[in-house]
Amino acid sequence: MAEFPDIILYAIPFFAIAMGLEIYVVTKRGLKGYHTKDAVSSIAMGLGNVFLGFFSKLVVFAALFYIYENFRLFTIPVTWWSFVMLFFLDDLSYYWFHRVSHECRLFWASHVVHHSSQYYNLSTALRQTWSGGFYSFIFWCWLPLLGFHPGMIALQMSVSLIYQFWIHTEAIDKTPKWIEAIFNTPSHHRVHHGSNPLYLDKNHAGILIIWDRLFGTFQPELKSEKVVYGLVTNISTYNPVKIAFLEWLYLIKDIFNGKKTLKNRVSYFIKPPGWKHDGTGKSSKDLKEEWLKDQLK
Repeated sequence: MAEFPDIILYAIPFFAIAMGLEIYVVTKRGLKGYHTKDAVSSIAMGLGNVFLGFFSKLVVFAALFYIYENFRLFTIPVTWWSFVMLFFLDDLSYYWFHRVSHECRLFWASHVVHHSSQYYNLSTALRQTWSGGFYSFIFWCWLPLLGFHPGMIALQMSVSLIYQFWIHTEAIDKTPKWIEAIFNTPSHHRVHHGSNPLYLDKNHAGILIIWDRLFGTFQPELKSEKVVYGLVTNISTYNPVKIAFLEWLYLIKDIFNGKKTLKNRVSYFIKPPGWKHDGTGKSSKDLKEEWLKDQLK
């Protein structure tokens, strides 16, 4: 695996330098900028993710290698054109992983961590899950089945993660139109982090925004609708452990508390966040429908 380095570790110093530059820019422009406790929580979440990543990667590599060694349909060589193919296929995998993470509570339980900050800056990019790495890799299992080497897949996943660091900022308004048309940008990703009904569950892209345009989940950032960052119901803690596991606790309570049918208990895993078996909850779809009705009045 020496030919496939862990580039995330090499990128950490550049993350720190970029955050320093961003603090300077947003302070000079009078933007919302950083909140010390929030930023420290995000950085702590990032460090925890890197530490736990040593263990989760063992699980991921074992699964990908098992598929590759025993079930691959082809043997795709490690060359320039295979990396070009993998770039698009990995990004498509990320889109569906990200979309499902907003539409299925089992995956939301780990992904919610990334949306829990009410601030939007480069430190928010570091606010990563401590649990998702152990099971979210299933969205990439079709790639070793096709015949891509697991080392290639891991490298491309790291490239995608590093790309997504720079889009977590308010210091950049809009990029040139051709970039906005093809790539995920700060403007597109600000929408994704919005709790406004208009912006909920939109722009799931990793690197290429074309997937959202293709599958109907694209929403441009509007000057008339300022993004409100955070969750529909925000959490009131800066404790990294609570941030990492609160939603898991809520999910377990919803599944096991009270009298419910087995179907309803299982449904809490697969239904969208906000769903309740007794009809008292509100999903993103419900909130959007209510918002649209208000707009038509």
